[in-house]
Amino acid sequence: MSLERELQKRSGNQCELSGATEKLAVYIVPDAKDLALYASETCIEQMNDADKIDANHWRCLNDSMWSEHDAVKVMAWRMLHRIDAEWTQDLLNMFYIEDDLLEVAKASGDGEDDENKITHRDVNGVVLEHGDSVVLIKDLKVKGSSMVAKQGTAVRNIRLDHENAEYIEGKVDGQQIVIITQYVKKI
Repeated sequence: MSLERELQKRSGNQCELSGATEKLAVYIVPDAKDLALYASETCIEQMNDADKIDANHWRCLNDSMWSEHDAVKVMAWRMLHRIDAEWTQDLLNMFYIEDDLLEVAKASGDGEDDENKITHRDVNGVVLEHGDSVVLIKDLKVKGSSMVAKQGTAVRNIRLDHENAEYIEGKVDGQQIVIITQYVKKI
């Protein structure tokens, strides 16, 4: 029997995390030997790209974290650590995962208190998150163009640079630009 058929049978043809029944596919758990689950396109997209995580979508983990299947437990644990919401800590306090499986879950680096973790902060030291809105506190010349981003301009739905805590990206006058965090204030 193929892996996909096996997972379809195990899951009852629904996402093992969210319970969705459309646009399903096999998801091989990264950094884990031989673990796979059947997941929705939405779940897969968010598991692969931290910038696309919608915390409300993952409220389904309240049920799926109790799964008997290792792949589901590992991804539920990882996603609870990736989501920055108050309710996730409550679920993590209740979460039961065997020690050997916990090591597998931690293999991706989730759940670690990393001192080198990049944190983006505005001019006032407020932590910036993906999707936040900021306002420019100074006129900024945009390198490579004649454009000047004016003080007071709102930049909505920012993206964070995962390699440098001082850089964010956002659209100003329809142009995507990189902005230094010391020149913005969170709205």
